[in-house]
Amino acid sequence: MDKTALTLSPDQADAYDSLAELLRGAGVDIDDGALTPPREGQQAVAAVLGKAGSGKTLLLAEMVKALEEAGVDIVSGDYEGRRRKDRRTLAILAPTNKAASVLRMRGVPATTIHRIIYTPVYDPEYEKIAEWLAGTGERPEIEGLTDLALDRAAEFYKLHKSIPGALAAAGLRGSDFITGWKRRDEPLDIGFVDEGSMLDDRQFDDLKEIFSTLVLFGDPAQLAPVNQSGAMVFCKLPAAARHELHRVHRQDADNPILDLAHALGDPQLEFQDFERMVEETAQKDDRVVWAQRVEVDLMARSPVLVWRNATRIRLIQAFRQVHGAPEDDLLEGEPLICDGIELPLKHRKKRLDLEARGLIKGAQVIYLGRGRKPGFSRLHVIGAEDPRVSAASIVKIEKPDEEEPFIPFAARMGAAFLHGAAVTIHKAQGSQWENVQVFAPDLFVAARMGRVEAGHPLWKRLAYVAITRASDRLYWVVRNRLAKPTGPLRVDDLQVAPVPLILEEETQ
Repeated sequence: MDKTALTLSPDQADAYDSLAELLRGAGVDIDDGALTPPREGQQAVAAVLGKAGSGKTLLLAEMVKALEEAGVDIVSGDYEGRRRKDRRTLAILAPTNKAASVLRMRGVPATTIHRIIYTPVYDPEYEKIAEWLAGTGERPEIEGLTDLALDRAAEFYKLHKSIPGALAAAGLRGSDFITGWKRRDEPLDIGFVDEGSMLDDRQFDDLKEIFSTLVLFGDPAQLAPVNQSGAMVFCKLPAAARHELHRVHRQDADNPILDLAHALGDPQLEFQDFERMVEETAQKDDRVVWAQRVEVDLMARSPVLVWRNATRIRLIQAFRQVHGAPEDDLLEGEPLICDGIELPLKHRKKRLDLEARGLIKGAQVIYLGRGRKPGFSRLHVIGAEDPRVSAASIVKIEKPDEEEPFIPFAARMGAAFLHGAAVTIHKAQGSQWENVQVFAPDLFVAARMGRVEAGHPLWKRLAYVAITRASDRLYWVVRNRLAKPTGPLRVDDLQVAPVPLILEEETQ
């Protein structure tokens, strides 16, 4: 613990030591760097729990660093490398692309749960490049690829640790080097899962089948997955396996958003008291805004967070109307939310291809225009390492008081999308944006209804999750009004990897 004592608080240090002991029992000693082969039939599960600002991500990053220094290999969703009998591995996972990208921005090589359950099959010729980049093979000579192209791949991999991104930097398309996808049929070793509060029982069981050592990092104050009766999977673990982190970074963080989130833990706090607290905070700190209307300019990149579906649909319609969007088409720059893949089982490979590119349920996407084939859309997947995708799309625009959504255009089958200018707080869990608008009238309704979830007023859980989605500024919207846009929708602000990425061919 000596090398991390300067950066970890006492409760983080206690959790670190407990996890180090857990790993030692599994044959990985992060203190002296000793590794022994995995032991068959042995399983260990633990959880690190804490509210926003308690340092879960910092602890996760320190554990990852210590495991790498001990010689444990990082397994990503894009390339696994050659198996060795005594090899010890670690995978860092998150339920969504957005949550995984938050970790990657902090230097933690995370991938999605889906990308670890389904693995790519590489063309043998191009796998030589992957082995070289991963440090398990010699620099290859590949027909059609120059030394300059290989150098570009190596530079990209050094910065981003992404095999597909590096191969794209060399001028290759995914269809050049990935021949297919397969469900994992062999277990993995150590798994760290961020946003563990989002897991349902089925996902938890799948992960326990794959990993012999599994550590969940989660926030017990968030909302439980739908159909989980307010319970989170780590609640079932024995007390000795749950390691609590408490907020000890208040002075360092100096974050009024976190202050408001933690104030919700007071059992005596009523909704009107909390709103007064938000208003008073806004008068002292511009990182909290007492907003009289929804700022439409922000909706294109960070959706308004609501509780009720009816509110969500009304805000989406208002957003489209003020931008002059036609009923039968989408404007370039409109935000979308992936609602799943609508493909029959016989098209399993196409489903896996789309999901591997980041089009999984809940993914945030920006529409870039129609594709070259009818029903295809050009898309930017927020948080994906290779964000530019062209895919068969089914776009559904919901309307107030109408049961069936309006579909401006659609392929026969493909990725399904809802509009993303507003989303429910449940759907927003696991994501984070610089600026977040919370529609307070919805939470007032939840407070008046008096609903309780897992022993806490539902409005408090909703408010906590909504508030903690904001990294920089929180807008607490108190009136049902919408500002006018200051300009048209744009796409020039979307960042892509600094390499010549090539879109995959539009094939159905």
